[in-house]
Amino acid sequence: MKNTKQIQIIVIVAVVLVMGFLFLRPVKGLVTKVDETAEASGTEASAPQFTLATVSEAGKRGLNPAIAQEITDLEKKVEEAEGEEKLNLYQQLADKWNDVEKNVPQAYVYEEMSKLAPKNLTYFLKAGDHFRKGYTNLQDSTLAVALNKKAIDVFQKAVDLDGANLAAKTGLGAAMVTGTNNPMAGIAILREVVQADPKNLEANKTLGLFSLQSRQFDRAIDRFKTVIEQKPDAESYFYLATGYENIGMKNEAIAAFQKAKELAADPSLSQFIDRKVEELSK
Repeated sequence: MKNTKQIQIIVIVAVVLVMGFLFLRPVKGLVTKVDETAEASGTEASAPQFTLATVSEAGKRGLNPAIAQEITDLEKKVEEAEGEEKLNLYQQLADKWNDVEKNVPQAYVYEEMSKLAPKNLTYFLKAGDHFRKGYTNLQDSTLAVALNKKAIDVFQKAVDLDGANLAAKTGLGAAMVTGTNNPMAGIAILREVVQADPKNLEANKTLGLFSLQSRQFDRAIDRFKTVIEQKPDAESYFYLATGYENIGMKNEAIAAFQKAKELAADPSLSQFIDRKVEELSK
C-alpha cells in the first residue's frame, strides 16, 4: 500500500489531469518561446543560493532532535576528514538522510562525493536520481528549478563519463524535458534509450507523461502499457485511464481507473475515481 504522501500526490495529479490543466499549460519550447536572457537577468541576482548546508538545515526541521543531532555530528566529522575517510563519512551522512526520506540533502551529499571521486559514475547517478525525486511535486518552485538544473548538470557529467549508460541518459533526458526551454532535446535522448532498451521503465514513463501533456493520447497509452507490464502501480494505471478517456475508450478507461483505485487503496482517491466511473458509465 502506498503511504499517505504518495496517495495525496496521486489525488492532486488526478484532479489536475481531469480539469485539463495539464493539457492547457504551454510546453516549454513547443508553444511559447521564453526570452531566456531577460528571464535570467531578472532572477539570477535575487535567486537564493542553495547549498548542502542550507538544505541540511531545512531538512532537519521537524526531525526527531536526537536524529537531527546525529546528522549534525556527522557533518562536523566530514568537515575535519580527508580522502577516503571523508567519502566514507559522506556515505554515512547520505544513509542518514535516506533513513528519514529526505531526498534533497541526500542529493547534495552525493554531489559532494562526486566531486571527491569524479571518476565514480555511481555518485553522479545517485545525486541525479535524488535531485529528480527532490523536485518532483515540490511546491517551492524556486528550489524546484534549482534542483532540476542540478539534476541536468550531474546527469550530463555521468553521460560524459559513460555515454552508453542508459540510466545516465534517461536521467538527463527526463531532467531536460522538465527543466529546459528545449524539451525535444530531452525527448530525443529518451527515444535513444527506448530504442536501445524498449522496456526501460523511467524512459517510457517520462515519454508517456510528455505524450499526455502534448495530447498524443495513443502514444501515452502505449507507453503506460509498457510501464505497467513491469511495475503495475496506481499512478501508472491512472495515467493509462486518462489516455483512454481522452480518446473515447470508456470501458478501457473505467477498467484502468478501477485498477488504480484497487492498487492505491485510499479513500480520497477511491471517491474521486468512483465519480469518474459514474461519469464514464453514462
